[in-house]
Amino acid sequence: MIKVFDVRNGAGDEFYKMLSGRNVKESPEITHMVGAILEDVNQNGDKAVLKYTEMFDGVGLAEDEIKVSQREIDAACCEVDDALLATIKKAAENIREFHIKQKENSWFSTEKDGVILGQIYRPLEKVGVYVPGGTAAYPSSVLMNVIPAKVAGVAKIIMVTPPGKDKSINPVILAAAKVAGVDEIYRVGGAQAISAMAFGTGSIPRVDKIVGPGNIYVATAKRMVYGYCDIDMVAGPSEIAIVADDSANPAYVAADLLSQAEHDALASSILVTTCEKLAEKVIEEIDRQCGYLSRKDIIRKSLDSYGAVIITGSVKEAVEIVNNIAPEHLELCVREPFSLLGEIRNAGAIFLGSYASEPLGDYFAGPNHVLPTGGTARFFSPLNTGDFLKKSSVISYSREALEKVKDDIIRFAEAEGLTAHANAIQVRWSDGSYKCNSGEEG
Repeated sequence: MIKVFDVRNGAGDEFYKMLSGRNVKESPEITHMVGAILEDVNQNGDKAVLKYTEMFDGVGLAEDEIKVSQREIDAACCEVDDALLATIKKAAENIREFHIKQKENSWFSTEKDGVILGQIYRPLEKVGVYVPGGTAAYPSSVLMNVIPAKVAGVAKIIMVTPPGKDKSINPVILAAAKVAGVDEIYRVGGAQAISAMAFGTGSIPRVDKIVGPGNIYVATAKRMVYGYCDIDMVAGPSEIAIVADDSANPAYVAADLLSQAEHDALASSILVTTCEKLAEKVIEEIDRQCGYLSRKDIIRKSLDSYGAVIITGSVKEAVEIVNNIAPEHLELCVREPFSLLGEIRNAGAIFLGSYASEPLGDYFAGPNHVLPTGGTARFFSPLNTGDFLKKSSVISYSREALEKVKDDIIRFAEAEGLTAHANAIQVRWSDGSYKCNSGEEG
């Protein structure tokens, strides 16, 4: 079911080759199709959105049915189990408290000669959140995408999600949206929803940023509208890497590997260990636990294709491997997990110790579960409050301060051949005629 790679015997290259097969590349056909949808929605607005909703989702909507009514949202909250609703509210509070700590403040510095420099933080005005539909409901994804935007101070947050065949939206999704503070909800999905938020339609407002996961069509659409608006990231399949020594509990390790494998067939679950005996016990536990899990068929496909147990000669070598993988989730199930923390360079979220199980981060602890995948933790960060803020630089100089540096500025401008730039400085100390350093008049 799961492959074993002993890098002490030179199996590292074979492992990395296996892992590279997870990279899902957009086909020209998908790019062409999505491009046509984007253009159609851009030109024809709601009419095109309704056409594609019927074509792809099999749902015929009228224009006045695109927006989910407040009555429907309130009714959904009454349908949701009280205990689940209470859990959603607890998780929301934890997420809010964590992201409040990420807020940055505007700042200014002043000098005696009248120089004032600074940076102002302002929230984005409108943000769109995409929530996948289908049979599954992911209220945690709603919380993780919406709450950081609310903490940042975004004025308007809209949410789009594809409707069911009966035009309804999963009540748990609607309840989570209400708890998180979504302002408007639209029953639209797919590339047409991304286009609607990027360009605006008669019903759906244009937004400044689009966040949230989706299928290959949604991901392609997000990539293609980047520049018309901002996006969070183009997320790939989920992944976990676990570094474990002989102190780790094999049942815990196996359970956490399985928790990622159940996402989809492209998910990757990797154990890196210095202990062969632990590796054997984890494989036994995987087989045992998988048998009673509801998504065991998906789990087996995932583990067959992209599951791995890597045996290394040292903890240092194990850490180097996970740094090369740059996993979305990384668990350190070793005796002294904090001793390794400083060595980890590339990971989306790091879980320390046997009781910091990955689902804790997915649902409840507070840090964001929207994480870089596919090795992009080398240069991307988790979704955070700062992703919903923009910065403006502030510059103020007195005449005295500018006079001290005017010759330097003029010299720079002339070196670049931009005499109008030089003139804009020099005119403040001349009769209005520009002369470059060589004495030539402009």
